[in-house]
Amino acid sequence: MARVLGLGGVFFTCADSAATTAWYARVLGMAPDADGGLAFLHGDSAAAFPQGARTVFAPFPDAGYFAPSTAPFMLNLIVDDLDAVLARARAEGVEEVQPREDHPYGRFGWIMDPDGRKLELWQPAG
Repeated sequence: MARVLGLGGVFFTCADSAATTAWYARVLGMAPDADGGLAFLHGDSAAAFPQGARTVFAPFPDAGYFAPSTAPFMLNLIVDDLDAVLARARAEGVEEVQPREDHPYGRFGWIMDPDGRKLELWQPAG
């Protein structure tokens, strides 16, 4: 049977796409590609976290978990070193919006992007 294999992209609007792209590059170390997008290669996360890398697609009954953002969604980004990424964000003036959490499936931290979207930074276990 034909089925969906994964998430092919996340596309969103913002007031200044060049400034938002530059913020993601500077604060989170994401390199823009030739088309100006910020792409992830599935092999990179699978190599770093062979048992933990995955994309979760989960409808929520309400957006309370996404607060303080008012957006009806939250972006979860896989990171290879949560502490180092959050230290770089802090150095850029970006504060964590809630305490970090450790779970059997990984470590989590949360920040807001310049357009008010909540970002969940996830370092998978293993």
